[in-house]
Amino acid sequence: MEPRIAQDTADFRELREKGYIYVDKTEPLYRLVNGSDIGGKLFFISRPRRFGKSLMLSTLECIFRGQRELFKGLAIDKLDYDWAEYPILHFNFAGIQSKTFEAFMADFKTCLEETFTAVKAPWNPTISPGANFRRAISALAEQSGKPVVVLIDEYDAPVSHALFDTKLAADIRQELSDFYIQIKNKAANIRFMMMTGVTRFTQLSVFSALNNLNDLTMDERYATFLGYTDSELEMYFGKAMRRHADIMKLSYEDYRDKFRWWYNGYRFSQDCESKVYNPYAVAKTLGAQKSYFSGTWIRSGQTSVVINYFTNNQLAEKDYENIEGVTEEDLDVCGLENLRPVAMLYQGGYLTIKDFRDPYLTLGIPDEEVRRAFNTQLVQKFAGKKDNDYRNLTCLALMKGEVTTFLGRLSDLYAHLAYGPQEDSVQEFSYQRILYVLLTSDGSFRVTAEDRQAQGRADLVAETSERVFIFELKVDGTPQQALNQIKERGYAEPYRHSGKEVFLIGLSFDGKTRQLIGTAFERLA
Repeated sequence: MEPRIAQDTADFRELREKGYIYVDKTEPLYRLVNGSDIGGKLFFISRPRRFGKSLMLSTLECIFRGQRELFKGLAIDKLDYDWAEYPILHFNFAGIQSKTFEAFMADFKTCLEETFTAVKAPWNPTISPGANFRRAISALAEQSGKPVVVLIDEYDAPVSHALFDTKLAADIRQELSDFYIQIKNKAANIRFMMMTGVTRFTQLSVFSALNNLNDLTMDERYATFLGYTDSELEMYFGKAMRRHADIMKLSYEDYRDKFRWWYNGYRFSQDCESKVYNPYAVAKTLGAQKSYFSGTWIRSGQTSVVINYFTNNQLAEKDYENIEGVTEEDLDVCGLENLRPVAMLYQGGYLTIKDFRDPYLTLGIPDEEVRRAFNTQLVQKFAGKKDNDYRNLTCLALMKGEVTTFLGRLSDLYAHLAYGPQEDSVQEFSYQRILYVLLTSDGSFRVTAEDRQAQGRADLVAETSERVFIFELKVDGTPQQALNQIKERGYAEPYRHSGKEVFLIGLSFDGKTRQLIGTAFERLA
């Protein structure tokens, strides 16, 4: 019987006992718990949500419980691990409320009390969470005669949930810092600690105080530790992918190319060029076996919380397909008062490493799933909308060749863009970027920005199976000047004999107000 694909569990025991596929990551786990790879016992790793962090911690818990029977046939079972049992404190802070500080404290204390009670560690409601944590570690070590294993899932979630209120986030950060500092205070009683999260908040005391904390986030040895490589995908999911290719009526080679385009592209180290697939996207796609590819991981938590934190100006000034000159330090979240879009989007999984030329990283969008969802959220932000109706109707009009309707709706989009102190720095690229975001968010167009031609570059070309639209943009110029440039430089020539309708579209913008003030178009004869 072919192993099943789990779509709704991150529990290692359940996967093994119910015969679900488990992609074997126990060899690198062995290197960590055995100290053979990195000398130390305190570890941290940051990855986007739904990237296997919880399953990794669940697997560690079973290892430290000495449950060898669950690991039969896996890599660690063939290695010289001693399978000793240790007391374990396993926390998950993902669901803690952060709407107010009082709500946070109530949820935080409840979470801790439940965790301590489950392992018969002491809990005193009259003292601080940090003091309770310190007492629990001491008590468990004394009771068992062994050091304690500490596993912390989504350590940063309470702060991340409160980013809409800087003071609230800072207050929560301070409370968590007082809690995490106990790891240093009781390090002698700790056998192993693994902490995971999405965001690396460097001002939490766990980073400032724990100078012996081993951060695996960008370590090349653990670049593919979470996520699936191409070889792992073939080894564990080959049969499911072949079945899916048949459903999609694609050759297996074409299917794999499309699967990569949609779901593969995450790179987590400067020194390791290997890319990994998001595990959640793989499970949902191969579990559903639909006749088409679609968004999966992105639906489990939208980008809107992060995107709504930033202004239109901040979001429009970057080409998120190619962000050059980024240092590793730029990706840390150092202060809550001045969050940077690049850092937040990278840590959230909406950007990844594309290239590295010491000391600079180049970042970009990892895959098609993220590209469509991210750009959809940007369109909603730019247009001041809360749903996809504007995007859908605007793109549909262009797809059908209803250019006049499209241009009218496009004017509405630019009309919502604020202008102000940064207006002098707004270049033609910003206008082009917004048009690119709109058309790529829909998925109906193949869009090329700066389309290279023999006599220059068209600003943007959008193609469907029936039509080609060639755009030229002018700031403080006229739409006719834009059309003339398309003609004079022959931007349409490569498409003249394509059998498709070809439209030339000129757009002109006011550099002071950032409004679309003129449009013109022609259908190529």
